[in-house]
Amino acid sequence: MKLIRHVSARRSLSLAVLVPAAALMAADPSLASGNGGSSGSGEGARPTVVLVHGAWADDSGWNEVIRSLQSEGYPVVATANPLRGLTGDSAHLAARLKTVKGPVVLVGHSYGGAVITNAAAGNPNVKSLVHIAAFAPDRGETALQLAAKYPGSHLTDDPDAPLPTALAAIPLSSDPTDVDTYIKPDKFGDVFLSDRTAADRAAALAAAQRPAHVATSAETTRAVAWRTIPSWYLVATDDRTIGTDNLRFMAERAGSTTVEVDAPHAVLETDSDDVTDLILRAARDSRPALAATGASDRAAVLGGAAVLAVAGGTALVVRSRRA
Repeated sequence: MKLIRHVSARRSLSLAVLVPAAALMAADPSLASGNGGSSGSGEGARPTVVLVHGAWADDSGWNEVIRSLQSEGYPVVATANPLRGLTGDSAHLAARLKTVKGPVVLVGHSYGGAVITNAAAGNPNVKSLVHIAAFAPDRGETALQLAAKYPGSHLTDDPDAPLPTALAAIPLSSDPTDVDTYIKPDKFGDVFLSDRTAADRAAALAAAQRPAHVATSAETTRAVAWRTIPSWYLVATDDRTIGTDNLRFMAERAGSTTVEVDAPHAVLETDSDDVTDLILRAARDSRPALAATGASDRAAVLGGAAVLAVAGGTALVVRSRRA
């Protein structure tokens, strides 16, 4: 993904409003977006959207997104992520995907992005990957390495500590590597929500968080689905769990169609409409179809927001801001 520049919008608007195909065609016929067979118009079977949550969360975090997708007529599966280790979690998801008939749009939040990256490899039914403030590791990388690549994560204030300082450890056996982790309750609002939700809501989410075994962040990636499957990426610009610059790095490296939303890491909680919009765009495969040359010099400007098209149609960047 080659990012030319950012143009800020005053409010975060629905991507479906920002980038309708007709408006793109009016600006320049070569910017017409290509919809897949399941565009919500009744032509062809809609893909099944499979949602995978991340660490210190559960599948209930997708509730608003599920309701919105179902209202659009999409079948949805929110699968439980065991959070026991990347190898086992990926195998668990891969097995679940084999039971889903027809095309799949596979969506992962946070650590769930690493799981879908591994699990989707070699599955011809997975047509699109959607990373929501998520890891998109390459072969041999760990989540812990990627979160430390650039500053921005608040998981630790001591890079030499054996465990990120925002985490509490619960030993499961005499093996020092057999440990479950939680975000400390007094750190949860800052790390996961960037202090953007009410204190009682943050406290409730902290109390209900599911533990993640240390193997979720320490095991290396073995397969890289984003190298062969089209990917979409939501960058949360106030991400204090993975770090915004780390998200941008992974999105650019994967050549993902990318949007940026002024939101915390737990964007599912704060900006579920933006999450839904990106998933719908992936389901409809509505990326700009551009000429191979000269595309980087064109931009379609709609309603005070700018859509930046990048050669090859791999990058669509919307900078969202709230007043």
